[in-house]
Amino acid sequence: MRNEVRLPPSTSESAIVRRLLIGAALLFLTLTLFVPLVAVFVEALRKGIGVYAGALIEPDARAAIRLTLLVAGIVVPLNLIFGVAAAWAIARFEFAGKSALITLIDLPLSVSPVVSGLSFVLLLGLQGLFGPWLADRDVKIIFAVPGIVLATIFVTLPFVARELIPLLQAQGSEEEEAALTLGASGWQMFLRVSLPKMRWGLVYGAVLCGARAMGEFGAVSVVSGHIRGVTTTIPLHVEILYNEYRFAACFAVASLLTLLALVTLVVKKVVGHRAG
Repeated sequence: MRNEVRLPPSTSESAIVRRLLIGAALLFLTLTLFVPLVAVFVEALRKGIGVYAGALIEPDARAAIRLTLLVAGIVVPLNLIFGVAAAWAIARFEFAGKSALITLIDLPLSVSPVVSGLSFVLLLGLQGLFGPWLADRDVKIIFAVPGIVLATIFVTLPFVARELIPLLQAQGSEEEEAALTLGASGWQMFLRVSLPKMRWGLVYGAVLCGARAMGEFGAVSVVSGHIRGVTTTIPLHVEILYNEYRFAACFAVASLLTLLALVTLVVKKVVGHRAG
């Protein structure tokens, strides 16, 4: 009988090796994550709570916050509708161009946001492919809110669909088929069977989509025109304050995005636990 070679288990390292590995991981997280997070709030509150609050309630900051929330409020529902439709088609049907559709959904993840924003400028800008046609009809997209919405939709396109596609594929279609066999209509099957099954995936994808929409910088920076108080979102307003050497106000507004990131992590953890 041939002797079998047994590999040592991964937990067989000595205590000192395990402690060194854990310590190295904690040191890396401290330097790259915890210290920057703490630094943001320390700098934001360095000149007192009055300066901090004043930076958040000044007109340009309030306009940036309103625009950021408006864009997220438009982008997230549209991505939810697209994500559900795309995931349903990919997980439940076989059709020509299915692989191409999956590739297109993943495209924003492989294209630089700056490049995606530039592509919208080349298409819809005043000197772009459709720019003269839009100008003749007094339709302004680039350097206006519609351009910001389009760029944000593009960069957030994969988040909902990519959460739902593997979820629907893993769940299978047996319950939907049973509902149809029992006489349910297509809408009844979707609303009473399919939608409850994917609800946590929808919430998870919406959280990721909303966080990316409110924190997007590259694509929005290209198409916004940086019109202060009009087309500046929170990340763009942070850049303007930094370039003006208003560091206390800059970090105060940046702390909003930091809080958003922390809330997103908590919600992701809760939703992931519920979905599990």
